[in-house]
Amino acid sequence: MRVLGIDPGTVATGYGLVEEEGESLIHICSGAIKTSSKDEFSQRLKKIYEGISSVIKKYLPDVVAIEELFFARDVKAALKLGHARGVAVLASANSGLPVVQYSATAIKKAVVGYGKGEKYQTQRMVQTLLGLSSLPEPNDAADALAVAICHIHNASFMIRLEKTNDRFA
Repeated sequence: MRVLGIDPGTVATGYGLVEEEGESLIHICSGAIKTSSKDEFSQRLKKIYEGISSVIKKYLPDVVAIEELFFARDVKAALKLGHARGVAVLASANSGLPVVQYSATAIKKAVVGYGKGEKYQTQRMVQTLLGLSSLPEPNDAADALAVAICHIHNASFMIRLEKTNDRFA
């Protein structure tokens, strides 16, 4: 299974592709789609859409996993983040891919083992789980890789659970 993880943002939208091969996790690629605050907001959203679409077209993931929106005190910032997330979901849907969502707490719990882990802990565990020689950079890409790893762990668990249920049916 090849998973595209997305960490949405209006300044930088992180992406990370991870493939599951047996018991191994393989890092395919990661990076960030950066936009300039000097550009019109609609152009920034267009750049995010085109960037995600390009990654999907080039690397052909099976599924897209994206971080859910969190409660924010700054409503204006949350709305902008929602727009960035929306265009990432749209790019995925237009490519015919299923999109799954995970909370930040669920992602950290799947990767670090603790739902309130620090950003550095997440980066370090992503590095370890993917066998990378250095911490994944930028932070947005590391977070996106964590989202992909979270989905692989959850999907693997669900498959094992279904097999167990089939034995008892």
